[in-house]
Amino acid sequence: VQLQASGGGLVQAGGSLRLSCAASGRTSSNSFMAWFRQAPGKEREFVAGVRWNGARTVYGDSVKGRFTISRDNVKNVVYLQMNSLRPEDTAVYYCAADRAYSVSYSDLGRYDYWGQGTQVTVSS
Repeated sequence: VQLQASGGGLVQAGGSLRLSCAASGRTSSNSFMAWFRQAPGKEREFVAGVRWNGARTVYGDSVKGRFTISRDNVKNVVYLQMNSLRPEDTAVYYCAADRAYSVSYSDLGRYDYWGQGTQVTVSS
């Protein structure tokens, strides 16, 4: 599975961005797709995740109510709609794929595939 993340950029606080993660290769309806982010000097943290069949979505506490994850099974793309952005959302955002959903979805070690990352910068 290859993952290609895009859509990052510079936005003012309160603005919106939509990230895309295009997946190619062997994915299944049980695959769990996630977004992580890593700010300078900080650990990579879980942002949001969704199963390819859409049966489950989960969010990190810091983005609940502001970010929405979705997927397009026809295009094999996972989106992260980010609204009400804050300067603390500034980070490199990575998409990742796991073979199945797990309650350990925030554990980086579970993910078999990673995209290259896209920079999101939110100015105050």
